[in-house]
Amino acid sequence: MDRIRIENHGGIGLLWLIGWLFTTGYLGLGFWRAVLALLIWPYDLGLALAAQ
Repeated sequence: MDRIRIENHGGIGLLWLIGWLFTTGYLGLGFWRAVLALLIWPYDLGLALAAQ
């Protein structure tokens, strides 16, 4: 009988999701811009905070 091994890797994916959700809400991004922000949300957030 084989043993089942469960590994817990870091929460980087969860942190990325939280950052993306925060960015889309904070900046009020539209749908397609929010989809693009999946890849570049730190850039969008940096632009918004630099302009203040």
